[in-house]
Amino acid sequence: MARKLRLVGSAEIRVMLGGISRQRVYRITSRRDFPEPVAQLSMGNVWLAEDVERWIAERRADLD
Repeated sequence: MARKLRLVGSAEIRVMLGGISRQRVYRITSRRDFPEPVAQLSMGNVWLAEDVERWIAERRADLD
């Protein structure tokens, strides 16, 4: 069975991080240690949800 790719954009990342501002999510996703986007679309970058979830779990305390 094929695995479904779950992709997230900055709006979903904002929700995952508790409704932070667009500027804050931009600063976070621009960090060197943040996962690389898997695609750059006209609407913006998209990331694999599992990469973002792992990154958040590992660094949540640093973001608060």
